[in-house]
Amino acid sequence: MIDASGCHVTPGFVDLHVHLREPGREEAETIETGSRAAALGGFTAIVAMPNTDPPHDTLATIEFVRNQARRAGLCDVFPAGCITVGRAGEQLAPLGELAAAGVTMFTDDGNGVQDPALMRRALEYAGPLGVVLAQHCEVASLTKGAVMHEGSCCSHLGLPGWPALAEELMVHRDIELSRLTGSPVHLLHLSTTRSVDLVRAAKADGLRVTAEAAPHHFALTDESLRSFDAVFKVNPPLRTANDVAAIKRGLIDGTIDAIATDHAPHPPESKEAALDQAPPGMLGLETALALAITELDMPLADLVAALSWKPAAIAGIADRHGCRIAEGAPANLTIFDPTAAWTVHPERLASKSRNTPFAGRTLRGRVRHTLLDGVPVVLDGIATR
Repeated sequence: MIDASGCHVTPGFVDLHVHLREPGREEAETIETGSRAAALGGFTAIVAMPNTDPPHDTLATIEFVRNQARRAGLCDVFPAGCITVGRAGEQLAPLGELAAAGVTMFTDDGNGVQDPALMRRALEYAGPLGVVLAQHCEVASLTKGAVMHEGSCCSHLGLPGWPALAEELMVHRDIELSRLTGSPVHLLHLSTTRSVDLVRAAKADGLRVTAEAAPHHFALTDESLRSFDAVFKVNPPLRTANDVAAIKRGLIDGTIDAIATDHAPHPPESKEAALDQAPPGMLGLETALALAITELDMPLADLVAALSWKPAAIAGIADRHGCRIAEGAPANLTIFDPTAAWTVHPERLASKSRNTPFAGRTLRGRVRHTLLDGVPVVLDGIATR
């Protein structure tokens, strides 16, 4: 018996964009600690990004991640495969072999595939394989040395700027490549007004384009960097208030399909480096629901859709996650109190890292219980494993 008084019972949340760091950077996160953070955030399934060491471009690495996740038993982990070998952008990874082994999403996240001919070929392979390619939208030649969004705040602080155009050019390119090939493309962590407009137009044309946005891109602006605190450094960077408003509109009207955390843990010493030397990235798994409830003026059913069944469909896992709650259906469930107020304390988060930009902030909405295959992995806000 589980006490759900005052709560909503929904299909489990699905995060399309999580950095678990293992293998290779276990000092920042492990598959177990990241999975625990996911379960505490109400996620029953997460897609693990491939920028590990070694990267997810071989079946051996894919199986390693799956086995580690099974041992943890906290949430289902679906490793994304690399689009190119070593995420180097030079030759295609073995998409067919990895797809045959059950990989449904491929990305070079952290790097955008810079060569349009190579991305076209990848999309031509992806369509018949029935997989989706997810693009990190960044024209790298426009962002060398960039620290934050290129705008008035950047100019005032004297920091190298990251133009919105660097994202928008690749959004436009891959929309047109999807139009040409007929293959689906998923656009990762949108952050600018024009990117949202381009996706809206692509959907109006009936193209197979989906998109996600991270909570920090609808909750924070580039003004946060006035503190010179690297906890606010992220890729793509925090943008302007107008961009934040556009991301919110895109989620509300369905242009942006999913809320994805881009959970990116880093050990404290790396985030304490100078702003231009510190790595980009923020924690996100345990604060995603509360930020969505606190920041977005959306009907609760639409908000849950963006956290659950819409991302499940994009990831190709809708047979197990994001399912309608019914007798005989997979019991991957999230039970949350939308009115519960709580304050973010980094030291109380499950991640091995502490780089949350929301430390000390009071949010509304908290997960009470999470069930994976009918087994409680979180009860009354405490992980059972």
